[in-house]
Amino acid sequence: MQKTRNYHYVVLKYFYEITCLFPRQAFIALAIINLGLGSLSVQAQVSPAPATSTGSSSGAVRSGTSPAATQGSSIQGALPAGVNINNLPANVRQQIQQQATQQQGKGTTTTQQSTNQANQDGRTNEILDTTGTGAKSNNQVLEDGYQQARNREKELQRQKIFGYSLFNDPDLKGTFQPNLSMATPRNYIVGPGDELNIRLYGYSEADFSQKVSPEGSVYFTGQTGIGPVFVSGLTVEQARARMISRLATKFVGLRNSSYGPVNTYLEVSLGSIRSIRVTVTGEAVHPGTYTMSSLSTVMNAVYQAGGPNELGSFRKVQLIRNNKVITTLDLYDYLLNGTQRNDFRLQDNDNIRFTTYIERVEITGTVKRNNIFEMLPGETFDRLLYYAGDFAANAYKGRVKVTRLTDREVKVIDVTAPEFKTFVMQDGDVVTVEQLLDRFENQVTIEGAVYRPGQYSLDQNKTLKQLVSSAEGLKGDAFQGRVNIVRTREDLAIENITVNLANIMSGVDPDLPLQREDQVIITSRFDLAEQASISVQGEVNQPIEGIPYMANMTLEDALLKAGGMKESAAASLVEVVRRKKDVDPRSNSAQIAETYRFNVNRDLSISNDQNRFVLEPFDQIIVRRSPNYLVQTYANIEGEVIVPGAYPIRSKDQKISDLITLSGGLTPQAYVEGATLIRRVTLSEDEIQRRQKSVEDLAQATATGKAVVETETLSTDKPESIGINLKKILARPGSSEDILVQEGDILRIPKLLETVRVQGEVLLPTTVKYRSGQTFQDYISQSGGFTSKSQRRKSFVVYANGSVDRTRKFMFFNVYPRVEPGSEVIVPKKTTTPLTPQQILSSTAGTISSLLSVIGLVIALSRVGN
Repeated sequence: MQKTRNYHYVVLKYFYEITCLFPRQAFIALAIINLGLGSLSVQAQVSPAPATSTGSSSGAVRSGTSPAATQGSSIQGALPAGVNINNLPANVRQQIQQQATQQQGKGTTTTQQSTNQANQDGRTNEILDTTGTGAKSNNQVLEDGYQQARNREKELQRQKIFGYSLFNDPDLKGTFQPNLSMATPRNYIVGPGDELNIRLYGYSEADFSQKVSPEGSVYFTGQTGIGPVFVSGLTVEQARARMISRLATKFVGLRNSSYGPVNTYLEVSLGSIRSIRVTVTGEAVHPGTYTMSSLSTVMNAVYQAGGPNELGSFRKVQLIRNNKVITTLDLYDYLLNGTQRNDFRLQDNDNIRFTTYIERVEITGTVKRNNIFEMLPGETFDRLLYYAGDFAANAYKGRVKVTRLTDREVKVIDVTAPEFKTFVMQDGDVVTVEQLLDRFENQVTIEGAVYRPGQYSLDQNKTLKQLVSSAEGLKGDAFQGRVNIVRTREDLAIENITVNLANIMSGVDPDLPLQREDQVIITSRFDLAEQASISVQGEVNQPIEGIPYMANMTLEDALLKAGGMKESAAASLVEVVRRKKDVDPRSNSAQIAETYRFNVNRDLSISNDQNRFVLEPFDQIIVRRSPNYLVQTYANIEGEVIVPGAYPIRSKDQKISDLITLSGGLTPQAYVEGATLIRRVTLSEDEIQRRQKSVEDLAQATATGKAVVETETLSTDKPESIGINLKKILARPGSSEDILVQEGDILRIPKLLETVRVQGEVLLPTTVKYRSGQTFQDYISQSGGFTSKSQRRKSFVVYANGSVDRTRKFMFFNVYPRVEPGSEVIVPKKTTTPLTPQQILSSTAGTISSLLSVIGLVIALSRVGN
């Protein structure tokens, strides 16, 4: 059907192309033919496939049947016979339905593509396997999912059974093996295949070591004349006695006789051990036949088989030999006590049978082992508690809850402690052991201003006074006038009780009886007051904002805590500012602070503390700076002077001419016109913000389509060049050109400069020699001239001393600045791009059109006026 559909699609496509070549009438006719072919194609796609004889109802949904019903029927059909999905556990039923829904979603697209081919092959129930291993039917997928869910549930059930993990731990699998290097057991039963070390020593010596023959005999060679000795089924000791009996006819020294006492001895031990085959049947995890060492016991076989499964019994493991039960093992003896009663050594063809469990009881909650235990008939809860390792430390031991299955429903039984030894457990019981209540039965708490706060027993501290005494008494800062007791009432409501502890301690008021969970809170006096402090600011070595206030602290004490006064401190200008506490809020001129001024001696010793000033809480001490104290400052001079370097600023009116005089004057190579003063300018954050905003506003206001103003971020501390005229300063020292020097100033006097640097929008930015008489245009010409993007009217010159001169405009002419040695000529760049011919033509056409419109309007208005 897919090929037919593609064929029709190709035919229809060609019809669409051909119809474009016909007139209208032919197009209508061809459209009718096209619709007919399309209907045939649709009929071919929806026509049902012929019914097959094998389950055609699985391949399609019948009319009137809902998808949910179909899915439910397919799930039910995939389960094993006799299993109803509604009777399964909720988690198993949900897993099966989810897997069926996922498989149905995966199979929808695959089935849509392969349904027709599958119908032809008669395999409508099959879908493509996503793993690529072949095709699986829906029934097989659902059955696999059901089986996986059952296996998971079975494994979870096994893990809860006590003892299962020991026999099925992969890490312990190789540890439970028989000891093959042990001494020969005297009760070992000899059988065919055993290698016996038979050695004769003493007066006669011989070695008859050999394997027991398949017939169960050993042979003595060396012309002894002794025939085969049958030893199979005998113990090692019995086999030795029989061998001595037969060998004594040849070696008389093996027995006391008329020839003398015993002088020859026979030693029999095991060499290599034979293998036996043991069968494990019944409810084992891995039943089957195992090849084991002849030294193996029943417990070794139990480990090999993985122990009992979810239906097997741990209390009744049978050893069957020669069709008779010769012993029964209780694995709980080994699991709980470590004893191995009835752990017989296995023989060939022994059968170990795991019977079904007798009674199983589950115990959960606060016990040491939360497992499912197997109980023998008549065992009580006390025995179950022994199996579970007894109660945990936080278990409630007064009562346990037992959920028991009856003939009709489930019931709950409360078993109290006296009934533990008499309450008989039944199969299916679930025992729940609860925890202790999370509360104290006799606890009281004391907090606050006592020496040992914490929890105390109500039994020894029945009253408030006794509790305070147990807490080693009250601290000195305890506020005894009001003590709070937080009490939890029987209805769990919180109640606050306030008492006067001072009266109780002195006997004026009666003592207060305490109750369980009472909390006694004794407040400290310091918690009721604001933390008082004192601050020391100004010219001290270690200014402190908050010195904890101490009574009788003086002004000198506070200065001592602040490290003493600096050299720059004015000892006669020490002020103490004290807050006022009784200010009249209605007065306009009310005093809100008091100021005390002191002349403090720099020696803060007690002998000089004659008229001491006692501080109060929240006093602030301010040590002023001496007005006549100044730190040495320096200014630097660099370049062409006799002695360059840093020179002190000796007076407040020291100027540039004085600095040059201190440096010994200028050298003959000094270029006076290029002298520059560099000064470090420090701005506050507020000044920087204002300047930055002003520059940005100016940039936005002056920015046009032909120029761009670039701004840079201002810093708080930045060196700036100050343009000075050193020639005038030296000609007239002390004049207005001779400015004052400040700390950190740098006066740079370069050598005589003979070059000019040309930068910016020129054809070849370069540095050229300065020639007297050459103009601005001459230096531009030496750099190749202006470019098409040069902004000539904005050109400027930066001189060697840091000053700047710009290009001026006079009518239609540019007046360029002069150029001096060491100057830098800078030509800015235009930001606009030149107009293309198309843009020029479009602009010209628009202008002409506007002019013609205006002319036409004028002519029309003139005619109307006439």
